[in-house]
Amino acid sequence: MRLPFMSMFMTSPFDGLQEHAECVKECSWVFQQAMECHVSERCARFEELRAEAIRLEEKADAVKRRIRGHLPLGTLMPVSKFQLFRYLREQDSVLDAVEDVLDWISFRPEPGVPEPLQKDMLLLVDSVLDPIEELSLMVTEARVYFQSFSEKQRNVVKGIIRNLRAQEHKADQVEATVKHLAFNLGFDPVTVYHTVRMAEIIGSIADHAENAGDMMRAMLAR
Repeated sequence: MRLPFMSMFMTSPFDGLQEHAECVKECSWVFQQAMECHVSERCARFEELRAEAIRLEEKADAVKRRIRGHLPLGTLMPVSKFQLFRYLREQDSVLDAVEDVLDWISFRPEPGVPEPLQKDMLLLVDSVLDPIEELSLMVTEARVYFQSFSEKQRNVVKGIIRNLRAQEHKADQVEATVKHLAFNLGFDPVTVYHTVRMAEIIGSIADHAENAGDMMRAMLAR
């Protein structure tokens, strides 16, 4: 018989995962504003928003280090430390991808996205924000599951994981549309390369969110 997870901890590592997930979600809101700023060409706040995203990424890194450094030896857990850390790595990689996108944009002095691509680029940004919202919800519901081991609650978490997969697939489709347009609308080669690479990095945000869902699914497995 499995003992309730929380009874084995003064502080559950899932508390830290939740805090980290909230940092990821907060950073995603800043990312959305930064992308809207970049696409519009008329916004002068991009570097300010990029700096805020970096600050939130550093805050999340501190949470990550605390989780990794404060699991007592010999603690009984329903999941292995390897699984827990793999999950944390994928959740943290969402933040890394956000920072990579904003860094990539900053490398090119010309602001903005070509007008024919603006709508689809913003759709791509929106499509990767949905999985980030699901990540936070997934950790919240997983904390409840590991307190009770309720089969009903387990199915709730599994449903969120299915949503993550569907959202990642949708993001893949929008990413493909952006890249197809970039190659076929007659832009100069630098614009094509910059746009395609930007779409790929944005798409990787949803990839890492889906990977985090897969790791959560492994932790739920019996």
